Amino acid sequence: MVEANQTSADVRGERLRALAALLPQLAAQGRQGYENLSYKEIGLKLPPIPGLPALPSTSGGFGYQDARVSLTQSLYNAELRNQYRAQKRDEQASTLSIQDSRDVVVFAVGTAYMQVIASAARVETAKAQLASAGELDQQTANRVKNEVSPEIDSIRAQVERQSADQRLTNATNQLEKDKLTLARIIGLAIDQDFALTDPLAYHPLSGISSETSVDEALRSRADLRSAEAILQAAVFTVRAQKAQRLPIVSVTADYGGGGANIGNFNQVYTVAGNISVPIYTGGRIRADIAQAQADLARREAEYEDLKGRVSYDVRVACLDLTASDSSVRVAERNKSLAERALTQSQDRYSNGVTNYLEVVQAQEAVTVAGENYIQSLFSFNVAMISFARAVGSAEARLPELLGGK
Repeated sequence: MVEANQTSADVRGERLRALAALLPQLAAQGRQGYENLSYKEIGLKLPPIPGLPALPSTSGGFGYQDARVSLTQSLYNAELRNQYRAQKRDEQASTLSIQDSRDVVVFAVGTAYMQVIASAARVETAKAQLASAGELDQQTANRVKNEVSPEIDSIRAQVERQSADQRLTNATNQLEKDKLTLARIIGLAIDQDFALTDPLAYHPLSGISSETSVDEALRSRADLRSAEAILQAAVFTVRAQKAQRLPIVSVTADYGGGGANIGNFNQVYTVAGNISVPIYTGGRIRADIAQAQADLARREAEYEDLKGRVSYDVRVACLDLTASDSSVRVAERNKSLAERALTQSQDRYSNGVTNYLEVVQAQEAVTVAGENYIQSLFSFNVAMISFARAVGSAEARLPELLGGK
């Protein structure tokens, strides 16, 4: 963002410089001069006068003062006009590049934010699993003590509880690292403690199609509009180089006073119209035109390639969004089934119908199903962020897609 803003400031300065060349130029100047004119140099020849000495060859030294205000105005200069139009398009492209940079920042921050929420959900899941494993460990220990279950069940329960404790430690560690990453991206101090209050949520898709999304992206993607403005600038640059062959019409004028000193000033002024026509430039204009046309061809190719990439990004984002939406639904059903299976296994174990191995397997199934659900929700939300980035205007579109968050 900092680099994009500085680049925009540079381009704005170039545009103002191009505009200044089209505006009137006012200047004030004063002169204190000392001269000795040669009559021969200015072609002054006076016949000799009989009885008088010959005229001197120079006027002799004399001083004078001159103060004027001058004005210069370009009346017709197609090169300057087209250069200004090109710089104006470059400024528009720079502004759009800042908007595109903001979308990139939204994507990076949104992804890191969702990663923290997913890690927080893993921590909560690990805590619940640890609590459940602790209860089963205590229950199994009591059954072994009462000689209802074999000692191997108690050993398995202890292993399961310690494994749950280790998963909680790892999940907590990953959460803290993800929070540091988010803080680094958004500019918070590294030692600043914070907590996110939004849970990992699922907002079903509605009214999203690849065709309408591609059309919208081609209209609203900031990087594509920036490339279009750069292409227009290249067109005006070609026109400016070709305009070097045209006449340039300008007017200059000055007004002020002049004399031996300020007390003896007389009114003086100059008004002149100027026209300049290039006759021979040694091929410079032709070379400038060729260079500008090559740049135009490159900008056209970049613009067409970016249009294709925008369509590709949107279609890929739609596919990822559809697939992740289906994954969330399946993972949610699997999670519910795994929890029901664990409840039934625990009841069967409590009633002595089965051994603890079935409970361990059910707990592992719940752990896997919970992780799959969290990962599928994370992938779905990241796919939603990627879709907003692909379509354009992610900063304004993303809250709507994520349910107002």
